Amino acid sequence: MNAFTEAIAPDIAHALQHGQPVVSLESTLIAHGLPWPSNLETARRSEQAVRDAGAVPATIAVLDGRVRIGLSDTELTLLAQADNVLKAGRRDLSPVLAGGRTAATTVSATLWIARSAGIGVFATGGLGGVHRRAAESFDVSTDLDELAQADGSLVVCSGAKTVLDLPATLEALETRGVPILGYQTDALPAFTSRTTGLPLEHRVDDPAEAAQVVAVHRRLGVPGAVVLVQQVPESDAPNDAIMNAALDDALAQADRLGITGKRLTPFLLARIHETTHGMSQTANVALIVANASLAAQVAVELARRA
Repeated sequence: MNAFTEAIAPDIAHALQHGQPVVSLESTLIAHGLPWPSNLETARRSEQAVRDAGAVPATIAVLDGRVRIGLSDTELTLLAQADNVLKAGRRDLSPVLAGGRTAATTVSATLWIARSAGIGVFATGGLGGVHRRAAESFDVSTDLDELAQADGSLVVCSGAKTVLDLPATLEALETRGVPILGYQTDALPAFTSRTTGLPLEHRVDDPAEAAQVVAVHRRLGVPGAVVLVQQVPESDAPNDAIMNAALDDALAQADRLGITGKRLTPFLLARIHETTHGMSQTANVALIVANASLAAQVAVELARRA
């Protein structure tokens, strides 16, 4: 029996039992990544995008010390409005569960739970990675190690978050043997930026082609996840000069206030949103929904090959 059998919503359990496509979604964006009410609207739109593409959405969180795989609209609303929701990475799951707490799950926690429950496709906004000045702070996201051991999983995202040391993050993924596929792009995107100029070695141009790579990866038993990176839709992409200036300002303010660790990324995103008068948030929402849709399309193709 799966360790999370009792945590899985009935529609998701039915889909898994019958080999139907399921896409897991993280909950940190609901509780910590976006302001109210955009956070709830984005969660609903992401789930609907998965359904529209023919798959079943599985938003993951911890509620009152219990892992939940698939949330009701009431539970989504609770996460979106509550002000005491923790931010749980993989390392935090045991104390959060033992303490009966409520927490939104990050990429590392969501990916681990999803994989443990037999869900092999995951969609998110941007990955964590190597933070700037990591040589001094040693601040490197658990996301990287989780990706390296998430054997056979597909992770669809818009690259790594702009606030990171992107060349170092790309190098760290390469060192860990995590393959990165550009979806209709030859360069790494960085969250709300369509390109970093950092070249990618592998590219796919449609969901079927992506599914074929994942299927071969699984058949070979190669360790780690496959990361499929998609650019933010061009119509929603913010001006790079404005975004870079906002990022520089946010980083300087975080440094003055001594904000580090898991508090850093939410602070930077909130500050950039304020400075760009919502431009970054529009792009953030667009890429989250687009990634959910693409993940579902690939999940459908993978189910056809099963």
